[in-house]
Amino acid sequence: MEQVVCSLGSNLGVRDQNIAAAISALKSYDIFHIKTAPLYETAPVGLTDQPSFLNTAIIFRSAIAAADLLEIMLGIERGLGRSRRVRWGPRTIDIDIIFYGSERIVQERLTIPHPRFAMRKFVLVPLSDLIPGFVPPGFSQPVAGLLQACGDESDVRLYRAETD
Repeated sequence: MEQVVCSLGSNLGVRDQNIAAAISALKSYDIFHIKTAPLYETAPVGLTDQPSFLNTAIIFRSAIAAADLLEIMLGIERGLGRSRRVRWGPRTIDIDIIFYGSERIVQERLTIPHPRFAMRKFVLVPLSDLIPGFVPPGFSQPVAGLLQACGDESDVRLYRAETD
């Protein structure tokens, strides 16, 4: 069984419910001991003329191969209404595999560690909540150190759900 770390984000619809639905859908597969970071509100990256995102990270254990997990996650995204019409565009849900154990994977459709995770505070902040001391494969410092060294100056705020 490998320790798998994923990043989740949503900026369309009821964002926190989209993330909760994605995590719930993952639980129906052969994964164990899900831990979830808090939700953070973040500005969009790349295409900036769109609503703010909610982002989080999850960690779990699984014997499912990384490529198979990717297919499962793409299916969950489709099931929750994800459309891939515009790169970095708005989305109901986005699920990225950031780490798969200590493996480095480079395939046509999958690169692990995720190639841009260390440049994005919206990924590093939730990861620091879950695994601050983890040294990713191919890196010399832990996640918390990568966050400190990150040049991304975007605002990442802890999300507080509005209540009536």
